[in-house]
Amino acid sequence: MSVLSVDLGGTRMRGAVLDEDGALLHRDVRPTPVADATPAGLVDLMRELAGHASRPSRAIVGVPGRVDHREGRLDRAPNLPPSWAPHLTEAALGEAVGVPVRLVNDADLAAVGEAYFGAGRGFSDVAYVTLSTGVGGGVLLGRRLLVGRRSLAEVGHMVIDRSAHARGEPSTFEQLASGRALARVAAAHGLALTGREVVERARAGDAAALRVLDEIRAAAAIGVRDVAFAFSPEIVVLGGGLGLNDDLLHPAIRAHLDAEGPPAMRVELARAALGDDAGLVGAAALERALTGAA
Repeated sequence: MSVLSVDLGGTRMRGAVLDEDGALLHRDVRPTPVADATPAGLVDLMRELAGHASRPSRAIVGVPGRVDHREGRLDRAPNLPPSWAPHLTEAALGEAVGVPVRLVNDADLAAVGEAYFGAGRGFSDVAYVTLSTGVGGGVLLGRRLLVGRRSLAEVGHMVIDRSAHARGEPSTFEQLASGRALARVAAAHGLALTGREVVERARAGDAAALRVLDEIRAAAAIGVRDVAFAFSPEIVVLGGGLGLNDDLLHPAIRAHLDAEGPPAMRVELARAALGDDAGLVGAAALERALTGAA
């Protein structure tokens, strides 16, 4: 049995058909048509994938926002057009595509992918944190994805600088350790650089870029420490465009975890093994992750 998987982002939507072991049988990538009033382009992508030779039995759609699992709909997604909300329901998409559809937060789906097929394999309790344009997370305990009525582990919104919060300044994990934060801090240091350019210059040893990166990785270390205390995972897996730069980030985060992390336990730290495909691949194991099956 195969599964249709879609990772719906604010910039692009990536789709695939996978087997039960997470192997990609077919894939397609298209720009997200955010100028359209409805997600007709998403439906077209899903229909084409559903008509593939390995016809999927179900579809999993990872969305960049909070999901109401009881109602089977997207609750909120700031990077998607508001007019799409009435159409992004499991019932509407399932009827349009012709297979049962489940909506899942994209970071939750990536967490499942890494836990079952990536860097978290072999661990029971896995926390996944994506450091990208924003910061998101997903957690599995006992190999079971943590969800309630709504998707959980919105770690990017944790306040990690109370004084800044009181002043109305950037203060959350996302505001201080994301790709957007990297560009903002660079500008504050007088560097007209994108986040990617800051990373490239830091890797080359540029002193100014390294000072910028110092602020970001200090905030990331505090955020990961808080995740470790909140969920007591055996391992934290870091993904996302910024998070995959393990050579630049992991030493500072590891040192902070060792010095100030949960006492009397070691929380492992790893780079996401599946990269950008973590969410797509996670669809193959979602049903198992919702029940805690091996």
